[in-house]
Amino acid sequence: MNSTGLVKYASSLVALTICAACSGGSVGAPSTGGLNYQYIGKMLYVNGRPVTAARLNPMPRYATFVPDQHKKSKTFEYVFNSYGTYASIFDYPKSVKEIGQISGDGGQGCTNVLYGYGKKTFWNIGGQNQITEYKVPQTPIKTLSVAYSFPTSCAMDSSGDLAVGIFFESGPGGGDVVIFKNATGTPTVYSTPLTAEYFDGYDPQGNLFADGFNNSGSFELIELPKGSSKFEGITTSNAVQFPGSVQWDGKYVTVFDQVANNFYQYTISGTKATLKNTISLSGSGDCAQTWNVGSLVYCGDAGNDGGEVFKYPAGGSPMAVFTGSFDTPLGVVAAQK
Repeated sequence: MNSTGLVKYASSLVALTICAACSGGSVGAPSTGGLNYQYIGKMLYVNGRPVTAARLNPMPRYATFVPDQHKKSKTFEYVFNSYGTYASIFDYPKSVKEIGQISGDGGQGCTNVLYGYGKKTFWNIGGQNQITEYKVPQTPIKTLSVAYSFPTSCAMDSSGDLAVGIFFESGPGGGDVVIFKNATGTPTVYSTPLTAEYFDGYDPQGNLFADGFNNSGSFELIELPKGSSKFEGITTSNAVQFPGSVQWDGKYVTVFDQVANNFYQYTISGTKATLKNTISLSGSGDCAQTWNVGSLVYCGDAGNDGGEVFKYPAGGSPMAVFTGSFDTPLGVVAAQK
């Protein structure tokens, strides 16, 4: 990592003191799980690479509620682990056990739907040359690339355009969003007010929302209105502590707060986001990414080093816990054949 970028973050952001992994300063101690991590301001680095999780703080696991083993499932869930490691594959609700892996994957994912189960394909975003589309359950179709080191988030609109967020870059480009028209070719680059872009998502009108940290080290929600060439800041009526997934849920634009473990449902008017409802999760350590499929929401849990399934919009405790092999989950997505 370029030292200039580290200095920039150390000077512009304050330490994330609520994290049990922190010792009160901006640098954490080595983890007991064999991972080396540190905080530069609010940004977490694992083994030298910035990640979009808020914290690594293992908590006691809840009991696994085993679903109907006889139900024939055509849906698949993917928990993306740390960058460049692998994706764990599940076939919930048929079972909660890992049924396979895709080696080399990591980071975040998205599909060709605004919410719900992706239709036959999904994307994994984990690096400059790891913007990969897969056919369900695990056949690679094509790979795109960008000129930046750390792309992470992605979203697709109803017309098939793919937006990819640039999580962090020590030079120009950090916090930007690039959009691949029809999910192919060379992307168009859009500058944003963010210095680190964490998550993004479209609404049904084709407006693109993203969140992250701005120059002052504060959370900010932004929007690229459909047809516009410029992102604008959106003021939320409540305080969000740490950027989380941004996704349409069928009625509202939702933002997940990784620190509070809350979904915030918003109505958007102009440059204002009005909070309509708060949905709280319990039993999750840190849902580094969530994916809403309507009546359920999936959590890629960096804090618990695993994955959970919650009722939506009820929230509360997990109704199922995935079992398998995990390595710092950072993302999750669901798709169907």
